[in-house]
Amino acid sequence: MRIRIDLAYDGTDFHGWATQPRLRTVQGELEAALATALRVPEASVVCAGRTDTGVHARGQVTHLDVEESVLAASAGRSEDPPEEALLRRLNGILPPDVRVRRVAAAPDGFDARFSAVWRRYAYRVADRPGTVDPLTRRHVLAWSRPLDLDAVNAASALLVGEHDFASFCKKREGATTIRTLLDLSWDRDPVGVAVATVRADAFCHSMVRALVGCLLAVGEGRRPVAWAGEVLGARVRDPAVTVAHAHGLTLEEVGYPADRELAARAEQTRARRTEVGHG
Repeated sequence: MRIRIDLAYDGTDFHGWATQPRLRTVQGELEAALATALRVPEASVVCAGRTDTGVHARGQVTHLDVEESVLAASAGRSEDPPEEALLRRLNGILPPDVRVRRVAAAPDGFDARFSAVWRRYAYRVADRPGTVDPLTRRHVLAWSRPLDLDAVNAASALLVGEHDFASFCKKREGATTIRTLLDLSWDRDPVGVAVATVRADAFCHSMVRALVGCLLAVGEGRRPVAWAGEVLGARVRDPAVTVAHAHGLTLEEVGYPADRELAARAEQTRARRTEVGHG
């Protein structure tokens, strides 16, 4: 059977999501905990979106394939459903900077990565002295210059839609940089922290942080609003675009279609996007 595991983590002390030899990663911690909880030699999970070193998550989604008998046996004498028993066991094994929020049997056709229709990130910036809080320093970027969010939002609007985001991505051999940016907008939370909401069908490596780096330059007045569109149109990395620090970024949520559409969505996503559509 396939199970869906929703989790959150503080990325500060991790070398990103993906397992790496001799380095502490979120995937490594989760898979080790699963192997212990399920009493199996090893466990292998697939995630909705690999986060980089220092990036956090509140809404990461993974899946794991496991024999139903193994899951049932792992619950022991618990009277709770095996999924709930596994959730409790995992949180008893995992370190405090990783928490499993939900374990459930996945519907037919579900794939944590390929069935997703969008991922939503937030990037948080404290750009005023009164909003810089030492208690939030691990997930909010302290910025020394005030940001003009009207200018930032005007520049953000130039980036929304389906485009080739090569200017904002680290190119990988054989991988497309065409993405559909569904939302990119900035607002202030109740304490005045500037929060960017970024939602897309998928992201390429370092894309969100490069977008934020470009928009910070606009927001503090070093670049005009139009510059964001010019960078996008060039389709090559611009050394003037600074990739924003990782710790301000959090994966907040992953969206999926209705259960009956999961398998079709996974098949569609696997098809490589080769050209930018109209509109």
